[in-house]
Amino acid sequence: MKNAEMLLREHQIKVTPQRLSIVGELDGHVHMSVEELYEAIKKKFPSISLATVYKNINAMMEKNFILEVKIPNKKSKYELAKASHSHVLCQECGKVEDISLDLHDLTAKAANMTDYKIKEDALILSGVCPACRAS
Repeated sequence: MKNAEMLLREHQIKVTPQRLSIVGELDGHVHMSVEELYEAIKKKFPSISLATVYKNINAMMEKNFILEVKIPNKKSKYELAKASHSHVLCQECGKVEDISLDLHDLTAKAANMTDYKIKEDALILSGVCPACRAS
């Protein structure tokens, strides 16, 4: 990954130690909930509030720097913005992983079937990960 400070500046986001920490955590863990981010960042910045983490996440989402992964019946996870991709979710441990799938044909077919103008495609496939299957 490019330097976090440079990436924030490229997206016209004010660079703060807290934002650098959020970027560092998401770069290391890929998909995290706001609460998971808060717990990790609190170790470096004990006085940080959950509201501050939410505020920073929202500011970075507005600039399309961070994306929300909406998981049905679970808390959203967040990731650094990158090329279009889908996700697989383990139903047992909750792990979320990126997968590269071309959804172009699927979204075109859905648009033809429904006459909708598809603006966003997000796909989450759920199952049981190899680690959970092995235990």
